[in-house]
Amino acid sequence: MDNIMGRQRVYITHVMPTIDNGTYPSKAVINDETSFTADLFADGHDQVSASLFIKAQHANEWQEVAMQHVINDHWAATFRFPAIGVYFFCIRAWVNHYASWINGLQKKVEAEQDVYVDLLIGANLLEEATTELPLLLPELQKWGAVLRQGAIEKDLLKTLKEETLPIMRQYRLEPFTSITQVYKIEAERQKAGFSTWYELFPRSTAEIPGQHGSFQDVKRLLPRIAKMGFDVLYLPPIHPIGEVKRKGKNNALIANPEEPGSPWAIGNRHGGHKAIHPQLGSLEDFQELIISAKKYDIEIAMDIAFQCAPDHPYVQLHPNWFKWRPDGSIQYAENPPKRYEDILPFDFETSDWQNLWSELKSVLSYWIAIGISIFRIDNPHTKALAFWEWVIPEIRKDHPATIFLAEAFTRPRIMEQLAKGGFNQSYTYFTWRNTKWELETYLYELTKTDMRYYFRPCFWPNTPDILPPMLSECGENAHIMRAILAATLSANYGIYGPVYEFGLNEAHPGKEEYTNNEKYEIKHWDWNAHTRIGEIIARLNRIRKLHPALQNTYNIEFAEVQNDQLICYVKTDQRKQDRLIIAVNLDLFNSQGAFVKIPLSALHLDADKPYHLFDLLSGDKYEWFGEWNYIELNPYLMPAHIFYVTQ
Repeated sequence: MDNIMGRQRVYITHVMPTIDNGTYPSKAVINDETSFTADLFADGHDQVSASLFIKAQHANEWQEVAMQHVINDHWAATFRFPAIGVYFFCIRAWVNHYASWINGLQKKVEAEQDVYVDLLIGANLLEEATTELPLLLPELQKWGAVLRQGAIEKDLLKTLKEETLPIMRQYRLEPFTSITQVYKIEAERQKAGFSTWYELFPRSTAEIPGQHGSFQDVKRLLPRIAKMGFDVLYLPPIHPIGEVKRKGKNNALIANPEEPGSPWAIGNRHGGHKAIHPQLGSLEDFQELIISAKKYDIEIAMDIAFQCAPDHPYVQLHPNWFKWRPDGSIQYAENPPKRYEDILPFDFETSDWQNLWSELKSVLSYWIAIGISIFRIDNPHTKALAFWEWVIPEIRKDHPATIFLAEAFTRPRIMEQLAKGGFNQSYTYFTWRNTKWELETYLYELTKTDMRYYFRPCFWPNTPDILPPMLSECGENAHIMRAILAATLSANYGIYGPVYEFGLNEAHPGKEEYTNNEKYEIKHWDWNAHTRIGEIIARLNRIRKLHPALQNTYNIEFAEVQNDQLICYVKTDQRKQDRLIIAVNLDLFNSQGAFVKIPLSALHLDADKPYHLFDLLSGDKYEWFGEWNYIELNPYLMPAHIFYVTQ
C-alpha cells in the first residue's frame, strides 16, 4: 500500500491539451494564448487549488501558473509560449485547507455564530505554514496574532482574505499533492498557425510562349505574388523528370519527345531528389530565388515526393528499396483503376529499411541546408507512418522552424495519425464540404474537439489534382465564394494559383480534375492579366494580414441563421480587440436573405447598446442593435460580408 498516494485526495482527469494520453506532443503557436484544462475534484466540501507547471525542454526551472475554477470542477490556465521548441508540462492539485477554513469561517461570521475555536484553528494553520514559507514569517505571525484575539469583524475578515489567501496558496505539502504525468507540447513558429499559400509550376513562368520557365522567371513574379498577399510560394517538384515511361498530355501513356512529363515522376540520368531539373536553372539560381523571396516576406515551400521514376539513380543503386514482380518487372504505383507507370513507390517493408530511412532524411536535410524551411509532402499516407513519426521530430530537433504540410486526402484516422506524428499542417476535406451543415459540422470537428490540439488544417479550394464540381460547374461566383470561405474559416489556406485566379474550370470528362492538366504540360500564362477573382483574393489576403481575428482557426463561433443558404460566423481576438462577423451566401446564382442571431457574448458586445459594422470587402457601413439582424447577399455583386465590429 502506497502511503503517499493514500493521502492525496484530489483527482485530476481529462488533462488537455494532450494526445493519446501523452503518446505524442500536442501543438501550440508562439505568442498565441494556449489554454490548459483539467477536471479536478476531491471528496467532501474542501476547497481545491491547482497550478500548471511548465518549462522549456532544456530549462532547469519550472514556471508556475495558477489554475482557475471555471464551472463544475473544470479548471483552466493560459500560457503564451515565448519561443519555439518542445516544452514539458504537468498539473499539481491539492486540498487547500486554509481556503476551506476561511470559506467556513465567513459563513459562520455571516450567520453570527461563535467562531472562537475556528479562529484558533486558523491561527494554527498560519503558524504551521511558517516552516514552509519562512520569507513570509512576519506576515503570517501578524495575522496569527490577530486571530488569537478571539474575535473578528466582517471588514477585518475581508482584509484577512485578500492578504492571506494568495500567501497560503503557496503552502502545500508534497505528500498531500496530486500530480499528473509530465506531458509534451511543441510551440511552433507563427507561420505554422497562419499562412497564405500560392502554388505555381516554375516551368510555366517563361515570358515567351513555348519556352521552359526557370527560377529567374519565378523571381520576376515575386512582386506580383507579394502584392496579392501570399507569404508562401509552393513549387511542385523541381527535380529532373523521368524519361522512361514518361506521361504525355492529359496523362497519356505515351509522351511525345517534346512533352515535359510530370514533375512528380522524379529522377533520371541527371540525378534524383538532390538534383535540380537543368532547364529550371542551377542550384545557385534556386538559392538566389529563396533569398529574393524573403525580401518580399515570402518563403519558398518545396514539394517532397518520396517516389521515383523508373530511371531514378536509386533504382540502379538500391534495387532492394523497390518491389519486383514475379515476371522480373518493377512494381509501379497504382491506385486501381488509376495506374502511374512513370512512378515507382519505395518498399517500406524492405529489409534495408534503416538505410532507406536514413537516405530519405538526408534529402530533407540537404534542402534545409540550401535554405528551405517549409515542405509540402506528397501523399505521406502511402509511406510508412512510423517513418514520419521518426523523421519529422529528428529534423525538427535540429531545425525547429521547419514546417511540414501533409498532402493526404485519405481516410480520417490516417490523416489524424499523420498530424499526431508531427505534421504541422494538413490538407483537409474542405474541398468537398459545400452545404451549411457540412461546413459547420466539419469546423466543429476541427476546432471544438480534441483534434484542435494536433490537427492544424490548411484549406485548399483546388489543387492540380482536384477540380471539385462546384468550381467546374459554377464559374466565377464559386471561385470567389470558396476563396472567401477558405480564407476566413481557416488561418492557413492556399490556392493552386494561375488556374484559380483566371477562373479556368474545364473538367476532364468523368473526373474531378482539370483537362489539359498543367501536371503534364507547360503552360503560358498572362501574368499581367487582371481578373475579378484575383482582385478579391488580394483584398482577402490584405484583410487577413490586418485582422488578427482571422489569424486563428480555433476562435470561431457560428451564428443562428434562418436560411440554410446563408452561413454566418464570428471570429475575435480579444487581446487586440479585433471583432469580425462573416456572412457568406452559399447559393451561387440567387440572392439570399435572412435574419441572423449574432452571438453578442462571443463578440463581447453590450446587448443594450448599438454596434457599428464596416464591411471590409465593400466599404459599406451599418449600425445594428441587439441579437437579431437582417442580411441579404447577391452572389453577382459580392457573395459575402466581412464586418469589422466596434461599439
